[in-house]
Amino acid sequence: MMAMMARAARLPVMWLLALVLCACGGADGDPAAPIDGGARSGAGTADTSVAIGFVGELSGPFASWGVQTRDGMRMAVADINAAGGVDGRPLELVERDTGGAPGEGVAALEGMVEDGVVAAGGIISSDVALATSRAAEELQIPLFLIKAGAERILTQDSRYTFRTCLPAAPMIIEPLAQYLEQEGITSAAAIVADYEWGQSVRAALEAELGGLESLHIEVAPVPEQDFTTYLRAIAKAEPSVIIASGHPPGTGPITRQSADLGLDVSVVGPNAVWPAIIESVGEAAFGRYADHDCADFASEDYQELATRFVESTDNVFMDDDAIAGYGIVTMVAQAVEDTGGTDRVAIAEYLHASSFDLPGYAFEMAWTPWGELARAQPILSIAEHGAAPEGVTAGLDWYPTPLFQSQPLEPYVPDEGR
Repeated sequence: MMAMMARAARLPVMWLLALVLCACGGADGDPAAPIDGGARSGAGTADTSVAIGFVGELSGPFASWGVQTRDGMRMAVADINAAGGVDGRPLELVERDTGGAPGEGVAALEGMVEDGVVAAGGIISSDVALATSRAAEELQIPLFLIKAGAERILTQDSRYTFRTCLPAAPMIIEPLAQYLEQEGITSAAAIVADYEWGQSVRAALEAELGGLESLHIEVAPVPEQDFTTYLRAIAKAEPSVIIASGHPPGTGPITRQSADLGLDVSVVGPNAVWPAIIESVGEAAFGRYADHDCADFASEDYQELATRFVESTDNVFMDDDAIAGYGIVTMVAQAVEDTGGTDRVAIAEYLHASSFDLPGYAFEMAWTPWGELARAQPILSIAEHGAAPEGVTAGLDWYPTPLFQSQPLEPYVPDEGR
């Protein structure tokens, strides 16, 4: 079910049939079977297939996000191929690991263009996205970002770079500000990392939460894992909430170490991977750790996808990165089918003229002319003990409980602020 601004477009009937077959299992070449690793996945050959690229972080501090994204993209490729592909042509996923290095991201994207990839996505790191988005604009290849939210990534001239899950940093604190106001919370503290994303979050915190009675911000290196000194400084300010959104790799240690120091307050994360946080933090996460997501974990379509995802991969939970990865492949396949070819410029134009109601998403996917999320409404959830809906996780005894869904966020305009 995809609603279009310029024209109506829906998942082809055969794709929907394949989703049902996957959910039920059975049939030779079971699309729900685990997908092999490697640089390429999917059916067909380079001469007959439609190639979509995964370019993202499979190693380094952002790997947990990257693996989820890649596995969501693999699942979508398998589903669409099980339904007969796109106009009879199978999809192929070309995979490249940036390792969190901007130069690796640019090289990967250049190589994908040479290999005939029609679009690519999966970037988590803002540093990688900043470099790779510039290459995408020059190469004229659609590039989808997952959790790369630094505001400098997009310019008003961007036409080939699209955010999919995390909006620009100046937008991400607004949902939290809405929630804090609703709850009457007037004091907050934050730890941000000293890199592009962290500094963007710091500016957003100062802009959105500067009116609180108390706002204390600490800056730490990206690799930092011992936050004791920073947390002791924060404790003196007596905050009601600690915001770790600006330090993704340190979120787990911040949550755990704050509890060890007796800071019995909620910790808000950076759209982190839920199982990684729970494994890192343990009991200190429950009733304390909250995070925003672009997925709606309570929806039926999310739970249908998640059930098949945990059955067909090594993951115990389908995070919103995987939902975004699945959505990227779905949108690109639809664009190829509706434009009647693999012209990257035509695909980008189609995406800009369209809006998509994607399975598992918390909001409708649509963009501004420069690729910012136009209708983002993230959901804030908190980690709670209790069995997940049957089959939706691999036997976990916890599940994210929704607290609040934001009002639609005003898209950030590059170079102009709000």
